[in-house]
Amino acid sequence: MNVSQAEFQNMKDEIVKDIIARLMDERALSLQEAFDTVYRSRLFEKLNNPDTGLFFQSSGYVYSYLMDEINDEALERKQSEVSVKTSLQRAINEMHAGEVKHNARSMFD
Repeated sequence: MNVSQAEFQNMKDEIVKDIIARLMDERALSLQEAFDTVYRSRLFEKLNNPDTGLFFQSSGYVYSYLMDEINDEALERKQSEVSVKTSLQRAINEMHAGEVKHNARSMFD
């Protein structure tokens, strides 16, 4: 179904408005945080592309995709944090093991 650019923009704006209101209500985000969340998302890039057809969907449907994106990013951050902690712990253990070997050698020198 073909829509004019003005119709597309209006439909998209209504979805964004609903999503921002929902983020503020359900996730207790400030207006600025909600705007940032939407406008910096991969979902917004897709919503901006009329070929995806997302602007024809309900705001609830589009919101669920945003929640999936947010949850995926949170999981990726958590996995990254665990990886960094594991690497740091490994480095600390290696440094400690090196110090123990060095101290043991110096006892016999």
